[in-house]
Amino acid sequence: MAEAPGLRPSPDRARETLFNWLQPYIEGAVCLDLFAGTGALGFEAASRGASRVVMVEDNPALARGLRDQARRLGAEQVEIVCREALDWLAAAPRRDFDIVFLDPPFARGLIEPAVKGLIDRRCLSEGALVYVESEAGLGGGGIPLQKLKQAKAGQVQYGLWRFHAVQNP
Repeated sequence: MAEAPGLRPSPDRARETLFNWLQPYIEGAVCLDLFAGTGALGFEAASRGASRVVMVEDNPALARGLRDQARRLGAEQVEIVCREALDWLAAAPRRDFDIVFLDPPFARGLIEPAVKGLIDRRCLSEGALVYVESEAGLGGGGIPLQKLKQAKAGQVQYGLWRFHAVQNP
C-alpha cells in the first residue's frame, strides 16, 4: 500500500470491535467507505459478505493501491473512486447505503459535513448504520443520528450510529 502523510489505519482493537458490532448486519449490505485510506474497513466488509462496497479515496497513489488490492483479492463487489470525499458526496447519485464507514483524517472537521452530505443526498437506507472514528475528545453532538455504541482505543474514539429518515427529513 502506498504511503501518504497522515494515513492512519483503524486500530486493530477498534476494527475488531466494529465488526463484532456489525456481524448481524454485514451479510448482503451495501457499504460506503468514504475516506478509504488503506481500505481496511471496506475490504473487511467485503470479506464478511457485503454485496457491494464503494471506497472513496482522494490520493491517486492510494486509490491505485486499492484497485490493485481489490484485483488481487478478486473482490469484484468493490468499487474504488478516486475523488475528494465531500466533492464525491455532493455529486453522488442517490444510493441506499446500509453501512457507512467515516474515518476521515483527524482534526479537519470532516465528520459533520460528511454526515450532513449523506443525509442531504439521501445516500442512507432507512436504519443505516454509520461508523465514525475520530480523535479522542471529539464530541459528536453535531451528528444528527441515533448513537448506538461508543468506545475508545488509545487516542481514538469510535462509535456506531443509526439513521432514521423520519427524524432527518
